[in-house]
Amino acid sequence: MVVLNRIYTRTGDDGTTSLGSGARRKKYDLRVDAYGTLDEVNAILGLVRLHTGAMPELDAALRRIQNDLFDVEADLCLSEKGPGGARLTVTDGQVEWLERQIDALNDSLAPLTSFILPGGSAASAYMHLARTVCRRAERIMVALRDQPDEEVSDASLKYVNRLSDYLFVAGRYANDKGTSDVLWAPGQNR
Repeated sequence: MVVLNRIYTRTGDDGTTSLGSGARRKKYDLRVDAYGTLDEVNAILGLVRLHTGAMPELDAALRRIQNDLFDVEADLCLSEKGPGGARLTVTDGQVEWLERQIDALNDSLAPLTSFILPGGSAASAYMHLARTVCRRAERIMVALRDQPDEEVSDASLKYVNRLSDYLFVAGRYANDKGTSDVLWAPGQNR
């Protein structure tokens, strides 16, 4: 359980932050950037959920995803193994759950006949915003994993990759199951 009795510590005033292991890193460090960017995704999902009241199944999935994102962030924050050799992270089972959610939503969608533009409903527009930030987080995680002496768990990377796919499909679902998607019209303004 996490207990936060004091919000400010002043320890970050020098431009560093503490990982879960106690190690200090610069605030622009790739690891800090990765979990900070996932925190942005989570905040955007909070905005999405303001617009999913008429879609309780979507809202419930997003609530679960928000919690799972904290598991990914914990994995990134606790780069070194803690006591007992284990650390909190998402599992392959959570990735598989996300895949099932993608398949279930996608089965109900109108066929995709063009690339789509972010928009339509507020929920969809925010979902696409979350998707693009999620893709940025994934790029940062891959760059981090490619650094010497850095690690990103396979399950966390898979989860974030699938999450961006989920957000695309869920964005279409929030647009009347794809019937209200805003379609790209190539070359329309030439």
